[in-house]
Amino acid sequence: MLKTVFSWVLRLVPRPVLQRFGHVAARFLGLFYQGKAVECPICQRQYSKFLPYGRGNSARDNALCPGCLSLERHRLMWLYLQRKKDFFQKPLKVLHVAPEYCFIRRFEALPHLDYITADLESPLAKVKMDVHQIPFPENSFDVVFCNHVLEHVEDHVKALTELYRVLRPGGWAIIQSPQQMERFETYEDKSITDPREREKHFLQSDHYRIFGRNYAEELRKGGFTVYEDRFVMDTLRQDEVKRFALPADEIIYDCRKLDV
Repeated sequence: MLKTVFSWVLRLVPRPVLQRFGHVAARFLGLFYQGKAVECPICQRQYSKFLPYGRGNSARDNALCPGCLSLERHRLMWLYLQRKKDFFQKPLKVLHVAPEYCFIRRFEALPHLDYITADLESPLAKVKMDVHQIPFPENSFDVVFCNHVLEHVEDHVKALTELYRVLRPGGWAIIQSPQQMERFETYEDKSITDPREREKHFLQSDHYRIFGRNYAEELRKGGFTVYEDRFVMDTLRQDEVKRFALPADEIIYDCRKLDV
């Protein structure tokens, strides 16, 4: 029942409204999920299970942390930054495109980061920005985060080129997107403009494409050197995957701008 309600809310409530007020409803629902079976590594709260999340057939149980609104991919990224990067220790200038609620205050609180959030529509971002035309000089940032954005933009190669441009040589970016691993190549069709048809073909009405197993090749079109890190499969213990409710097969795409 709750999964159906979440699906309906995600379909009908505008995203900026959810971004601004969703945490209030989630924390209330969290009162009914008291327990210690699962734990969010970001906010360190424990629950009997996480809330459901997703639209239609893609809705899934045990996904959304009531405490900080992290999803499986956010918890995975947090652990990756902790265990495989120097993000929490080294002075870095960071651009975070389409910033997620679970990260913003925690990253802003890190004194060694020069942390900038940017988005075209999100009320959570400090800079209003179209990722096709990033308003920063080239070589401005040590780190870029841009997750679950490329499926929403009209020209993902142009967006990737811009992200590469503003990254400094030696810098790195995490750029994740939904994938259908049963597809080898990315599927897009610009003739499909009706929102209902887009949802049928691309999972959501505001998606332009679905990436396949060739996602790393798509990222390389922007100029990046791409490392596919099977962190959750190769590094984490199975009890951690279960306790933190992580995506069991998600690949981390570690995108580098090599020194030249």
